[in-house]
Amino acid sequence: MASAALFATPADASKIFVSNEKGNTITVLDGTSFEVIHTFNGGQRPRGITASPDGKTLYICASDDNLVRVFDTETYEELPSLPSGPDPELFVLHPSGNPLFIANEDDNIVTVVDVHTRQVLAEIPVGVEPEGMGVSPDGKVVVNTSETTNMAHMIDTETFEIFANTLVDSRPRFAQFSPDGAALFVTSEIGGTVSVLDPADNYEIKHKIEFAVPGVLPEALQPVGLRVTEDGKKAYVALGPANRVAVVDAASYEVKDYLLVGQRVWQLAFSPDGKHLFTTNGNSNDVSIIEVATDKVLKSVQVGEQPWGVVAVP
Repeated sequence: MASAALFATPADASKIFVSNEKGNTITVLDGTSFEVIHTFNGGQRPRGITASPDGKTLYICASDDNLVRVFDTETYEELPSLPSGPDPELFVLHPSGNPLFIANEDDNIVTVVDVHTRQVLAEIPVGVEPEGMGVSPDGKVVVNTSETTNMAHMIDTETFEIFANTLVDSRPRFAQFSPDGAALFVTSEIGGTVSVLDPADNYEIKHKIEFAVPGVLPEALQPVGLRVTEDGKKAYVALGPANRVAVVDAASYEVKDYLLVGQRVWQLAFSPDGKHLFTTNGNSNDVSIIEVATDKVLKSVQVGEQPWGVVAVP
């Protein structure tokens, strides 16, 4: 348990929203105290979770409802839902706040939805078992990863057409651009690597990051969620059943540290001020809080059953 001194300075006035896949709930943490302040129903099997740029609207992939459920982040009132296609797992919102690009795991498509009119704008065929979604900082490119095809698919956000495909290692789970858009990181859960793609070279792989933790079997090192700091200096990689988050130098791609968190760490999110990183730990039913400046794990907080996704809003 962290001492009170660790929290002497308030973090920010944000809220942290956690989707609990098995509990069918959303847990809300206070962004300063990191204590649970509310829990509400998130639909059937809530997984992917994100928020509008202004932090006022929460979007949740209710996978077994075949819907994107929508909530007010202040009142927790449920708003009209969005169509999603079957089994939505992850999604990404265009930086402008519209549209929403949704990976439909069972249907091998990415569904594009206008969040204002609630109309489907396009259905984009991709590889088998699409999951990971990422968007370039300029909003021109959306990336989908297909778990079984082992590819990253680059989609033009104006034409909704795939313009490049890159074969990566087995079972790609997540895609994240660097803040300057000069690199695209793709995690491969079974391959055990993170591929770094070069957008300036037709998204060819320019580096692969590998992981090794003393005393941990290589097959337990399963990269899933990934986030890059706003200054572009560090990347954090969730390593699944290894119960670690890898800290990577985002320039040299050298792994600098492994942080022990809860069990089966899955997804990651920064606080709005970038000072803290939150991890969802599915098997220990908690969220770990990492101080970004020091790479110290401050504490873990119990949430709902099998936490999956996490997002922080101002």
